[in-house]
Amino acid sequence: MGLLDNLKQQIGSQFIEIIQWLDDTNDSLVYRFPVYNQEIKMNAQLTVRENQVALLINEGKAADLYSPGRTQLTTQNMPILTTLRGWKYGFQSPFKAEVYFFNTRLFTDLKWGTTNPVMMRDAEFGMIRLRAFGTYAMKIADAKAFFAAIVGTAGLTTTDEITGQLRSTILSRLSDAIAESKIAALDIASKYDELSNHGKQLLAPEFAGYGLELSRFFIENVSLPEEVEAAIDQRTKLGVLGDKMGQYTQLQAADAMKVAAANPGGAAGAGVGIGAGIAMGGMMGNAMATSMVGAGGAPAMAPPPPAVPGFAAPKWSLTVDGKTYGPYTDDALKGMMTGGQVAPGTLAWKPGAAGWAPLSTFEEFAGSSAPAPPTPPPPPPPGR
Repeated sequence: MGLLDNLKQQIGSQFIEIIQWLDDTNDSLVYRFPVYNQEIKMNAQLTVRENQVALLINEGKAADLYSPGRTQLTTQNMPILTTLRGWKYGFQSPFKAEVYFFNTRLFTDLKWGTTNPVMMRDAEFGMIRLRAFGTYAMKIADAKAFFAAIVGTAGLTTTDEITGQLRSTILSRLSDAIAESKIAALDIASKYDELSNHGKQLLAPEFAGYGLELSRFFIENVSLPEEVEAAIDQRTKLGVLGDKMGQYTQLQAADAMKVAAANPGGAAGAGVGIGAGIAMGGMMGNAMATSMVGAGGAPAMAPPPPAVPGFAAPKWSLTVDGKTYGPYTDDALKGMMTGGQVAPGTLAWKPGAAGWAPLSTFEEFAGSSAPAPPTPPPPPPPGR
């Protein structure tokens, strides 16, 4: 700094100062008023606007706090700072102090989200990975606590800087909230409001420790892994068709045809796909005729689904050329492998598996190989 600039600042410090903050930003939480050599002239005018508070700092420690309005800084209205300094009433020299302005308005639409998937144990799918994101709103409720916890130690002054520090707190507490709720993965979407309220209750004390008030907290989405979503889509198909064993078999046959057509490495090839398609058409035609027409040609309601003792739930999903098929039962998938519609090297997944892997690597299909060509029938007996 040049001699002339130094002289100008010293001369300026002898006049009555106007200390204020005209905030022209959208994300500033804190503003430190620039004062030459940290010397504030006695009788300086401090102007605090709405949605602001001003804090006098003495040697790094919070002293007097001022709410919106205009204040003339004297020893009369600086009780804490005067006590710390030991000044007598009427002392007119500049005093060493800093002034920090805090923006106390509500900061809305702040984003949070999981950087990495959160592991969760689900009663239906086993171990699954969840991703979640949402929004929240906060404001500075205790300027002294905020200065001590955030500004004085880390020097953070904008929402982007502070939200980065808060994100880890949000994710940690929210992960606990979702896990402790024991809500099934398929039911989480219907419980967003309950989870949001529970998450706010857990997070509010954490925010208060920083001098912040968590005014709102929302969960906007909790997403499942792609393979689990694919399994849910298949269950939706079953729900549309109903639970009858014949309709389930039709669905399995239709998906098997798609897998065979998309999997040229299978032993069946295109011929099996065409044959399955013809058989599929006949099966569906018979099923529709039976369910739609009753005695005398009148429309009839489909009978209730019969009980199927010991029927295993489908669990296997297959991927061919980037598309997912299934889920299939053990028996259905073994039949598809025997028929050559699915090769042992086809990538598969089931709940609880670490990831996609060839079918032959699963113990249920260990040692599977391409089917042998069919054996011709024995010749007829002589004389026939």
